[in-house]
Amino acid sequence: MNVVGPPFGLSVWDPALDADIGAGLAAVEEGLIEATKSDVPFITDAARHLLQAGGKRFRPLLVMLGAQFGDPFAPRVVPAAVVVELTHLATLYHDDVMDEADARRGVPSANTRWGNSVAVLTGDFLFSRASHILADLGPEAVRVQAESFERLVTGQILETVGPRDGRDPLDHYLEVLAGKTSSLMAVSGRFGAMMSGADESVVHTLTQYGERIGIAFQLADDVLDIASDSHESGKTPGTDLREGIPTLPVLHVRKQYAQAGGAVSADDRRLIELLDGDLTDDRLHAEALSLLRAHPALEQARRDSLRYAEEARTALAPLPEGPAKQALAGLCDAVVHRAG
Repeated sequence: MNVVGPPFGLSVWDPALDADIGAGLAAVEEGLIEATKSDVPFITDAARHLLQAGGKRFRPLLVMLGAQFGDPFAPRVVPAAVVVELTHLATLYHDDVMDEADARRGVPSANTRWGNSVAVLTGDFLFSRASHILADLGPEAVRVQAESFERLVTGQILETVGPRDGRDPLDHYLEVLAGKTSSLMAVSGRFGAMMSGADESVVHTLTQYGERIGIAFQLADDVLDIASDSHESGKTPGTDLREGIPTLPVLHVRKQYAQAGGAVSADDRRLIELLDGDLTDDRLHAEALSLLRAHPALEQARRDSLRYAEEARTALAPLPEGPAKQALAGLCDAVVHRAG
């Protein structure tokens, strides 16, 4: 399995912190293996499909780093990290069904391998296992997770129905991301602080940090979806583009086109024509992807990702200085540098 540590090639680590985080993530991995085991071998295979394909384990990492501000070896820290990763994995099974994705993490998606019904039910199985572990973490943890899950689902619904009349599509999109991605990132930082017994002020700070780095993380993914190849990202490039889901680069293209008032290049007009059409055709999809990669909107999306990463770094200011704070600040750079 491909478990990070240090994440994304991050090299600013204190040796003692590195050892603690590595041990914590190893324990999380064992917990994930145990949580995805079923008496039915087929369910075990399906539940471990994406787990064994690897992944960044970014959310458990946030839990582990957050726990450094209390007792990092407190007994509820590792189970909390398992809960957030199981929840994340479950959403990936559902997302791939909705997006009709062919690949995830460099392997065939569950829906491609076993069909939509099995993929959805496997996601539900993972949610149930997360809930089972969560029940032992106390009523406050259950409430926090329930609120986060409500936000996550709300974000997914908002993405599906689109912006209401008169709503700025960019504002709508950021609201979607706050639910779909930031909610669970925020819980990760919050759980790390909570389960380690850190001060309430630290819990609040790490929650705010998680909110902001979650946006930066997803915006960097938006750039990667356009700019990278499948070998780099582990996903089929332009998946959202093919499905007509407007990610940040596309929203910037449309906004810049509208502001230009018709004074645009032939390439820009062609790109808008393609975006307004059916991109399930491989040839048209490849053409749109090529035009997007050359468009200034892609660089604008990179700058937006950097801005949110800087907000995450600023949110860390109240925390005491030390290796854990330094590592969290380093993640702000590492997350966005994936996108160039």
